[in-house]
Amino acid sequence: MEDVLPLLRKGALVAQNPPDFESIVELEPAELEALRNEVLHKWRQPRALYLTVILCSVGAAVQGWDQTGSNGANLSFPQEFGILSVPGQPNADRDNWLVGLVNAGPYIASAFLGCWLSDPLNYHIGRRGTILFSAIFCLFSVIGSGFTRNWQQLLGCRLLLGIGMGSKASTVPIYAAENTPASIRGGLVMSWQMWTAFGIFLGFCANLALFQVGSIAWRLQFGSAFIPAVPLVVGIYFCPAESPRWYMKKGRYKEAYNSLCRLRNTPLQAARDLYYIHAQLAEESPIIGKSNYLTRFIELFTIPRVRRATLASFTVAIAQQMCGINIIAFYSSTIFQQAGGSQLTSLLASLGFGLVNFVFAWPAVRTIDTYGRRTLLLFTFPHMTWTLLAAGLSFIPSNSNAHLGIIALFIFLFAAFYSAGEGPVACTYSAEVFPLSHREVGMSWAVATCLFWAAALSVTFPRLLAAFTIPGAFGFYAGLNMVAFCMIFLFVPETKQRTLEELDYVFAVPTRTHVKYQLTKALPYWFKRYVFMDKSVTLEPLYQFDAVAEDIQDVKGKQ
Repeated sequence: MEDVLPLLRKGALVAQNPPDFESIVELEPAELEALRNEVLHKWRQPRALYLTVILCSVGAAVQGWDQTGSNGANLSFPQEFGILSVPGQPNADRDNWLVGLVNAGPYIASAFLGCWLSDPLNYHIGRRGTILFSAIFCLFSVIGSGFTRNWQQLLGCRLLLGIGMGSKASTVPIYAAENTPASIRGGLVMSWQMWTAFGIFLGFCANLALFQVGSIAWRLQFGSAFIPAVPLVVGIYFCPAESPRWYMKKGRYKEAYNSLCRLRNTPLQAARDLYYIHAQLAEESPIIGKSNYLTRFIELFTIPRVRRATLASFTVAIAQQMCGINIIAFYSSTIFQQAGGSQLTSLLASLGFGLVNFVFAWPAVRTIDTYGRRTLLLFTFPHMTWTLLAAGLSFIPSNSNAHLGIIALFIFLFAAFYSAGEGPVACTYSAEVFPLSHREVGMSWAVATCLFWAAALSVTFPRLLAAFTIPGAFGFYAGLNMVAFCMIFLFVPETKQRTLEELDYVFAVPTRTHVKYQLTKALPYWFKRYVFMDKSVTLEPLYQFDAVAEDIQDVKGKQ
C-alpha cells in the first residue's frame, strides 16, 4: 500500500482528532468539504453503500416472510395432518403441542445450530459467503415444505429453514454495521427490522391471496416464502463490497482499503476508517490473543467488557420475546378467529397488523440515532403493556358488535409502539456493542437468545391459550412487558452515535455502578423533572466522554 501512504497519513491525522480536522493543514479543500458533509449531510453516501444496505434489506424481508408463512397455514395444515386440537378429544393436548412444535421448528434450529454456525462460517467464507449459505437454506427448505406428506416431514423442512434463518440473522446486521459510518449506523442497521416487518407484511399478503385456493392453500402459504429468497441468492454475487473489517482481521489491508473506497465518499474517509479499524484491532489483539470458537464463546462471560455487552444484548434480545409481539406474528389468524372473525376477516386483520408493523418502523430510521436506543425502549415498553392488556380485556364482552374491531385496534396500537422501539433496537444494539474480536459470536449469542425464546413462545402458546384463554394469555405477556422494562432500565446502557473507543468505555463501567446510578441518580431525576415538573433539576452524567477523548489522544501521542 506504499502508493497511498500520504493519504493514509492524512487519514490517521483525522482519526486521531476528529473534531479538529479543520486545523490539519495537509487536507485539500475537497477533503475538508467531505468531512464537513459528514455532519451537515450525513445521509449523502455512495451508491455502493446503499446497494449493500438494499441487499441486507432483502435478507431481512426473507426473514419476515419465513415467519408469517405458518400464520395463515395454521388455519388448515393441522387438519390436513390429523393434529387439529378439538377440546374434549383424547389427543387435544398432544395436538396443541405438535402444532406449536411445527411452528417453533425454525426457531429451535436457529437457536441451537443456525446462529452458532455463523461464527465459523464468517471466519472461513466471510460475510457475503455466509449470507449466500443462509439464502440457499431459506430457498429450498420452504419449497420442500409445500411437498410434505406428514407433520414429521414438515417439521424437518422447518428445521432446515431455521439453519438459514439463524446464520442470516446473526450475519446481516453485522455486515450492515461494519459497512456503515457511525453517524448513520443506527438508522441503516435498523433497516433489518424495518424490512423484516415488510417481509412479515408480504407474508400476510400471500396468506390472504392464497387462502381460497382449496386444500393446497397451506402448501402455497409455506412455499411462497421462496419468492424473496431468489433475489437474495442472486444479488449476493453483485454486492459491491465485502466487510472491510473482515478483510483486516485476515490481514488483507489492500482489499479492505479498496472496499472502504467503495463505501465512503472520498479516499481520505476510507483511509481514516482504515486507521480506526487497525487501531481497534491493535488494542484488542494483546487482550484477546489467539482464540478459537470455544474460547471466544467462554470469553463472552469472562472478560468484563465483553460480559457487560453480553448482558445488555441478552436483555434487549429476551425483551423482544417477553413483549409478546410474536404471539401476534405467529398466531394472529388463530387469535382473530377465536375472537369471532371468519377466516377471511382473520386474515384481513392479520394483514392490518403486518401493515402497521411495517409503516411504524419507518420513523425509527431517524429517531434511533436522535433519541437513542435506550430511550426508545424505555418509552415504548409501558405503552406496549397497556395496549396488550387492553386487547386481552376486549375479548371479554364477546357478544358486542364492536368486539373484533376494538381488539384489532389495540393490537394495531401495540404493533405501532413495538415497531418504533423494541423492533428496530434489538438487532441494531446487538450488532454494535461487541468488540470486533467477539462480534460474530456475540451476535450469535444475542440472536440465539431471541430465537430460543421465540421457539419457547411458539411451542407453548397454543397450550397457554387453551389453559388461560386469550385474556389471561395477553395479561400474562403484559406483565412480562413491565418485567422487561425494569431489566432494560437497569442493565442496558445507551450506545447512540458512539465511536468504538467510546463503546469500550461505556462497557468498562461495572454493572453494579450502572445499576446504582440508575436507581440513585436517574430515577430520582426523572420523578423530579417529569412528575413534579421541576425544570431546574439536572442529571449528573455517568460517562465523561471528554476525558476518554483526552486519554485516547495521550495514548496515540505516545505511539
